[in-house]
Amino acid sequence: MFYNRRQFLIVTGGLVGVTLATVSDQFLGQSKSNTTQNIDTITPKPSPINQPIAVAPSGLFAPFKGDVRIVVISDLNSQYGSTNYDLEVDKAVSLTPQWKPDLVLCGGDMIAGQKRSLTQQQIEAMWSAFDVHIASPFRQAKIPFGFTIGNHDGSGSISRGKFTFEQERNLASSYWNNPNHNPGLNFIDKANFPFYYSFEQQDIFYLVWDASTHIIDQNQLTWVENSFKSLEAKQAKLRLVIGHLPLYPVAVGRDSGGNFMAEGETLQSLLEKYDVHTYISGHHHAYYPGKKGELELLHTGALGGGPRKLLNSNLPPQKTLTVVDISLSSEETTYTTYDMKSLKVIDIQTLPKSIGNILRKDL
Repeated sequence: MFYNRRQFLIVTGGLVGVTLATVSDQFLGQSKSNTTQNIDTITPKPSPINQPIAVAPSGLFAPFKGDVRIVVISDLNSQYGSTNYDLEVDKAVSLTPQWKPDLVLCGGDMIAGQKRSLTQQQIEAMWSAFDVHIASPFRQAKIPFGFTIGNHDGSGSISRGKFTFEQERNLASSYWNNPNHNPGLNFIDKANFPFYYSFEQQDIFYLVWDASTHIIDQNQLTWVENSFKSLEAKQAKLRLVIGHLPLYPVAVGRDSGGNFMAEGETLQSLLEKYDVHTYISGHHHAYYPGKKGELELLHTGALGGGPRKLLNSNLPPQKTLTVVDISLSSEETTYTTYDMKSLKVIDIQTLPKSIGNILRKDL
C-alpha cells in the first residue's frame, strides 16, 4: 500500500489545496449532535474551471466528484418470491444518474430467492421484475452495472456435493448471460460469470468473487490469485473486490456463523497480499465504513426490506446508498452516504468508532 493512501488529499500551492482540504473536512466533520444533517443549506458553490465539481440530484448535498465515482447499493429484495421493490429502491434508481456515476456496484440480493418451493416461473418473474425496476433503467442511462451474486440470487451452498439451490443459480446465469441484459462492463475474465469474474473500468481492477455463502472453495481461491497476478491487475491504479458476505460481522442478528466469511482473517491476508484497496460487501443490511489492517471495508446498507442495527450502536436501522469518489493519484476514497428515507447525509462520526476489530474508516 502507498503510505499516503489514508491521508486527506492536500495538494500544495494555491487555491487547489485550500479547496480540497476544506472539502475533506466537510465530509468527515459534519455535525456530531445529529445522526443525519440537513443537506439543503450546505451544497458547495460551483467551482472554477479545472476545479472539482460538486454533483448530486437537485436539493441533495452534492459531494465533489473524484476521478472515478461509484454509486454502491445492496440488498434490494423484499419477502420471498416478491416481484415488488420498496419505494427506496425505485427512488435510488431514479436518482442515480443525477450523481453522474461512472459505475454502479451492487452488493447482491437483487431478487428474493433461496426458497426450495419457488418454481422456475416464479424465479424468472423475479428476474423480470429486477430488470424492469433496476437493470433496464441503468442500461438506458448507459451506466455500467457491476454486482455480486447474493444468497437470495443463487446461493452457493452445497449439500451432498451439489448446489442446494441449483435451479436458482442456473436461472441467475441464464438472466445475466442473455445478451439483452449486458451490464456494460469491460470484462477481463467472464468464464464463470455471473458468479465470479473480473473487469476493468478507468484504471481500476475489479474482482468479484462468489461470497453467496460463507465458504470460498480452493478452485475459486486459485482463480483469485491468478487474477491478481494478471497484467491488468498489476497495472491498475487501484484494486477493489466485491462479495456478498462481509469478512467480519457488523450487524445485529448477522453475527452468527454462516453470515460472514468463515476464514475472514485468511481472506483479508490474501487481499492485502495483492494490494487490494477495499472489500465491498452486503448481506448485513447495515452501513459501516471500516478498515482493518491495510484493507478498507465498505459494509453496504440495505435498500430493500429489513435494514438492521449495527453492533455496538443504538442508532435505528437505515436504508442507505453510498456515493464513492476516488482519487486515483492518492488512492483516497471519500464516501457520501444518504439515508434514502430522508435523503440526508449520514454523519460518519455518529457511527461506532469500532465494531470488533474493525475501525471506523476516518480514524
